[in-house]
Amino acid sequence: MARLFGTDGVRGLANRDVTAELALDLSVAAAHVLAEAGAFEGHRPRAVLGRDPRASGEFLAAAVTAGLLSAGVDVLDAGVLPTPAIAFLTADSDADLGVMLSASHNAMPDNGIKFFARGGHKLPDDVEDAIEARMREPWDRPTGARVGRLRTFEGGAERYVEHLLSALPHRLDGLRVVIDAAHGAASEVSPEAFRRAGADIVVIGGEPDGLNINDGYGSTHLDNLRKAVVEHGADLGVAHDGDADRCLAVDARGEVVDGDQIMAILSLAMRDHGTLAQDTLVTTVMSNLGMFQALEREGITVKQTAVGDRYVLEEMKASKLSLGGEQSGHVIALDHGTTGDGVLTGLLLASRVAETGRSLQDLASVMTRLPQVMINVKGVDKNRVDDHEDVQAEVRAVEAELAGTGRVLLRKSGTEPVVRVMVEADNEDRATEAAERLAAVVEKHLAL
Repeated sequence: MARLFGTDGVRGLANRDVTAELALDLSVAAAHVLAEAGAFEGHRPRAVLGRDPRASGEFLAAAVTAGLLSAGVDVLDAGVLPTPAIAFLTADSDADLGVMLSASHNAMPDNGIKFFARGGHKLPDDVEDAIEARMREPWDRPTGARVGRLRTFEGGAERYVEHLLSALPHRLDGLRVVIDAAHGAASEVSPEAFRRAGADIVVIGGEPDGLNINDGYGSTHLDNLRKAVVEHGADLGVAHDGDADRCLAVDARGEVVDGDQIMAILSLAMRDHGTLAQDTLVTTVMSNLGMFQALEREGITVKQTAVGDRYVLEEMKASKLSLGGEQSGHVIALDHGTTGDGVLTGLLLASRVAETGRSLQDLASVMTRLPQVMINVKGVDKNRVDDHEDVQAEVRAVEAELAGTGRVLLRKSGTEPVVRVMVEADNEDRATEAAERLAAVVEKHLAL
């Protein structure tokens, strides 16, 4: 059977895949696993619960609450807040567990359940596996005063905003910023943080009704932000996704500034401030070659990981590094948070603009994005891609033709019989031709 937990918690169609029964069972099992691991020893356990505004979060929050309370865990309900806010509040309040209900950038009908351990860290795979294995088992239920109690987390949003402001190296006075909150979890806290940091703000996508999250707004739909930045004469725009763990940006011309460019800008800013640990950035193999070339010129080392922010975070912790992220806009500033934080990323980016007096366009020009072409080859034996001689011979041939001006990446899908062929080159036509050649070879030799 497929593993219930994905790379970012449990996610699927709400009330079909992610049901109230599942939410309750997962919560009970999580309480049991953590209790037996000693996480609750010597005190009454507490959990922080948050969600994004999608309608299904209401019944899922009730189910998670019921499961935890029935297992003897007190619940502090923080309401609608970003995922990184729940991670922060879990650590800041010394809670034993955090639970976030969100499907991030997915469309409204989906939802998901994500757990944080003490300190606001994502649960390791083995703990998630243990939770899945313990679901629906018989258990000794607490009674009387031993059942959990529910309380509202008073002042949670304010504590999170104050935390964000404390991380800023420079105020934003004089900047006009458009914020696209995706009708999501950051619709209140992101505008509040930018306003208190001194920015003149314009908000779009900031009126969640439970049904409109990510609908035409946010980091996966940038057209409205691009238009608004130009119309309002703003210095820049920032876009979050539904749970605000990512951020993409738009410069004053309405041009998109992606996660790679944001990481390049922040790497240089942190190096200049002496806060870029070991002068090293961590990112995934999917980041654009232009970013690697730019940071190499600047004397900054780039470490690469598999795709997924959890792998970026693991490398950051293991190597004691302070900045990492993904092209999609997940950026982790480990000195200030344990997970990607789109609001913090936007604030830090705007702070760099204000501090230097340079436009976002100018700052982003430190790197040149090379054309990147991706082709998904379906219906193939993905497990043979790394070892098949004919496929690897074609990879070597393309790499020789690119001769340092591009690169090739063949990546197996984690869940489907698909090989993703990615080619970067110094022009679009060259990248497309090479990607199509490689895709044809993969299909010919690995077809099921």
